[in-house]
Amino acid sequence: MTATAVNATTATLSRERADLLETLANHRRFLRFAVRNLTDEQARLTPTVSELSLGGLVKHVAAVERGWADFIVRGTVAQELSPEKYAEFAADFVLAEHETLAGVLTAYEDVAAATDELVRTVDLDADHALPEAPWFESGARWSNRRALAHILAETAQHAGHADIIRETIDGQKTMG
Repeated sequence: MTATAVNATTATLSRERADLLETLANHRRFLRFAVRNLTDEQARLTPTVSELSLGGLVKHVAAVERGWADFIVRGTVAQELSPEKYAEFAADFVLAEHETLAGVLTAYEDVAAATDELVRTVDLDADHALPEAPWFESGARWSNRRALAHILAETAQHAGHADIIRETIDGQKTMG
Protein backbone atom coordinates (compact mmCIF):
# COMPACT_ATOMS: atom_id res chain seq x y z
CA MET A 1 0.00 0.00 0.00
CA THR A 2 1.37 3.38 -0.93
CA ALA A 3 1.47 6.35 1.42
CA THR A 4 -1.27 7.96 -0.71
CA ALA A 5 -3.47 4.88 -0.30
CA VAL A 6 -2.79 4.84 3.44
CA ASN A 7 -3.69 8.53 3.67
CA ALA A 8 -6.89 7.98 1.69
CA THR A 9 -8.02 5.10 3.91
CA THR A 10 -7.12 6.86 7.15
CA ALA A 11 -8.55 10.31 6.39
CA THR A 12 -11.36 9.89 8.94
CA LEU A 13 -9.18 8.36 11.67
CA SER A 14 -7.52 10.22 14.50
CA ARG A 15 -4.04 11.49 13.77
CA GLU A 16 -2.59 8.90 16.16
CA ARG A 17 -4.29 5.99 14.40
CA ALA A 18 -3.38 7.33 10.97
CA ASP A 19 0.25 7.74 12.07
CA LEU A 20 0.36 4.17 13.43
CA LEU A 21 -1.06 2.78 10.18
CA GLU A 22 1.28 4.79 7.98
CA THR A 23 4.37 3.93 10.02
CA LEU A 24 3.48 0.23 10.11
CA ALA A 25 2.91 0.29 6.34
CA ASN A 26 6.30 1.93 5.74
CA HIS A 27 8.26 -0.60 7.79
CA ARG A 28 6.31 -3.53 6.31
CA ARG A 29 7.21 -2.16 2.88
CA PHE A 30 10.91 -2.09 3.82
CA LEU A 31 10.69 -5.73 4.92
CA ARG A 32 8.86 -6.81 1.74
CA PHE A 33 11.32 -4.81 -0.39
CA ALA A 34 14.22 -6.68 1.20
CA VAL A 35 12.85 -10.01 -0.06
CA ARG A 36 11.68 -8.97 -3.53
CA ASN A 37 12.74 -11.14 -6.45
CA LEU A 38 14.31 -13.83 -4.25
CA THR A 39 14.00 -17.54 -4.85
CA ASP A 40 12.87 -19.75 -1.98
CA GLU A 41 16.43 -21.05 -1.77
CA GLN A 42 17.82 -17.52 -1.40
CA ALA A 43 15.14 -16.76 1.20
CA ARG A 44 16.48 -19.69 3.27
CA LEU A 45 20.13 -18.60 3.17
CA THR A 46 21.81 -17.59 6.42
CA PRO A 47 24.80 -15.65 5.06
CA THR A 48 25.67 -13.74 8.22
CA VAL A 49 27.03 -14.94 11.54
CA SER A 50 23.47 -15.18 12.88
CA GLU A 51 21.06 -17.97 11.96
CA LEU A 52 18.56 -15.51 10.48
CA SER A 53 17.24 -15.92 6.96
CA LEU A 54 15.06 -13.52 5.01
CA GLY A 55 12.17 -15.97 4.74
CA GLY A 56 12.47 -16.76 8.42
CA LEU A 57 12.41 -13.07 9.30
CA VAL A 58 9.19 -12.48 7.36
CA LYS A 59 7.65 -15.55 8.98
CA HIS A 60 8.80 -14.42 12.44
CA VAL A 61 7.52 -10.84 12.04
CA ALA A 62 4.13 -12.19 10.95
CA ALA A 63 4.01 -14.54 13.94
CA VAL A 64 5.00 -11.82 16.41
CA GLU A 65 2.45 -9.43 14.96
CA ARG A 66 -0.24 -12.13 15.08
CA GLY A 67 0.64 -12.90 18.71
CA TRP A 68 0.49 -9.29 19.90
CA ALA A 69 -2.70 -8.65 17.96
CA ASP A 70 -4.12 -11.71 19.72
CA PHE A 71 -2.98 -10.20 23.03
CA ILE A 72 -4.97 -7.06 22.18
CA VAL A 73 -8.06 -9.17 21.52
CA ARG A 74 -7.78 -11.94 24.13
CA GLY A 75 -5.43 -10.57 26.78
CA THR A 76 -2.78 -12.33 28.83
CA VAL A 77 -3.52 -15.86 27.66
CA ALA A 78 -2.35 -14.96 24.15
CA GLN A 79 1.22 -14.32 25.34
CA GLU A 80 1.67 -17.25 27.72
CA LEU A 81 4.49 -19.52 26.55
CA SER A 82 4.16 -23.26 27.08
CA PRO A 83 6.94 -25.63 25.95
CA GLU A 84 4.89 -26.30 22.79
CA LYS A 85 4.45 -22.60 22.08
CA TYR A 86 8.17 -22.02 22.64
CA ALA A 87 8.97 -24.67 20.02
CA GLU A 88 6.57 -22.95 17.61
CA PHE A 89 8.25 -19.61 18.38
CA ALA A 90 11.67 -21.06 17.52
CA ALA A 91 10.31 -22.60 14.30
CA ASP A 92 8.97 -19.20 13.26
CA PHE A 93 12.55 -18.10 12.51
CA VAL A 94 12.96 -20.73 9.80
CA LEU A 95 11.49 -20.93 6.30
CA ALA A 96 10.98 -24.70 6.23
CA GLU A 97 11.53 -26.76 3.10
CA HIS A 98 7.77 -27.22 2.63
CA GLU A 99 7.17 -23.44 2.85
CA THR A 100 7.60 -20.80 0.18
CA LEU A 101 8.50 -17.16 0.42
CA ALA A 102 5.33 -16.32 -1.51
CA GLY A 103 3.31 -18.28 1.04
CA VAL A 104 4.78 -16.52 4.07
CA LEU A 105 4.37 -13.14 2.36
CA THR A 106 0.69 -13.90 1.75
CA ALA A 107 0.26 -14.95 5.38
CA TYR A 108 2.02 -11.74 6.45
CA GLU A 109 -0.36 -9.64 4.35
CA ASP A 110 -3.33 -11.35 6.03
CA VAL A 111 -1.88 -10.68 9.49
CA ALA A 112 -1.15 -7.06 8.57
CA ALA A 113 -4.72 -6.50 7.35
CA ALA A 114 -6.12 -7.88 10.61
CA THR A 115 -3.76 -5.72 12.68
CA ASP A 116 -4.63 -2.64 10.65
CA GLU A 117 -8.30 -3.22 11.44
CA LEU A 118 -7.42 -3.34 15.14
CA VAL A 119 -5.52 -0.06 14.82
CA ARG A 120 -8.64 1.49 13.29
CA THR A 121 -11.09 0.16 15.88
CA VAL A 122 -9.59 -0.94 19.20
CA ASP A 123 -9.62 1.12 22.39
CA LEU A 124 -5.97 2.12 22.51
CA ASP A 125 -6.10 2.80 26.25
CA ALA A 126 -7.47 -0.62 27.24
CA ASP A 127 -4.81 -2.79 28.82
CA HIS A 128 -4.03 -6.35 29.81
CA ALA A 129 -1.70 -7.92 32.32
CA LEU A 130 1.44 -9.41 30.85
CA PRO A 131 2.06 -13.06 31.68
CA GLU A 132 4.69 -14.00 34.20
CA ALA A 133 7.96 -14.33 32.31
CA PRO A 134 11.58 -13.40 33.00
CA TRP A 135 11.51 -10.80 30.21
CA PHE A 136 8.45 -8.94 31.60
CA GLU A 137 8.36 -6.89 34.79
CA SER A 138 6.29 -8.71 37.40
CA GLY A 139 2.73 -7.38 37.49
CA ALA A 140 3.23 -5.21 34.38
CA ARG A 141 0.35 -4.28 32.11
CA TRP A 142 0.47 -3.15 28.52
CA SER A 143 -2.10 -0.97 26.83
CA ASN A 144 -3.26 -1.83 23.33
CA ARG A 145 -1.28 1.23 22.24
CA ARG A 146 1.89 -0.25 23.80
CA ALA A 147 1.28 -3.62 22.12
CA LEU A 148 0.90 -1.87 18.76
CA ALA A 149 4.08 0.11 19.41
CA HIS A 150 5.83 -3.21 20.08
CA ILE A 151 4.58 -4.59 16.75
CA LEU A 152 5.94 -1.49 15.04
CA ALA A 153 9.30 -1.78 16.80
CA GLU A 154 9.64 -5.48 15.93
CA THR A 155 8.81 -4.78 12.29
CA ALA A 156 11.32 -1.94 12.06
CA GLN A 157 14.07 -3.88 13.81
CA HIS A 158 13.67 -6.93 11.62
CA ALA A 159 13.37 -4.85 8.44
CA GLY A 160 16.87 -3.61 9.32
CA HIS A 161 18.08 -7.16 9.85
CA ALA A 162 16.58 -8.10 6.49
CA ASP A 163 18.40 -5.23 4.80
CA ILE A 164 21.76 -6.47 6.11
CA ILE A 165 21.05 -10.08 5.11
CA ARG A 166 19.89 -9.10 1.62
CA GLU A 167 22.94 -6.92 1.07
CA THR A 168 25.10 -9.89 2.09
CA ILE A 169 23.34 -12.17 -0.40
CA ASP A 170 23.50 -10.02 -3.53
CA GLY A 171 24.42 -6.44 -2.67
CA GLN A 172 20.86 -5.10 -2.87
CA LYS A 173 20.22 -2.35 -0.35
CA THR A 174 16.76 -1.72 0.99
CA MET A 175 17.32 1.40 3.03
CA GLY A 176 20.61 2.89 2.02
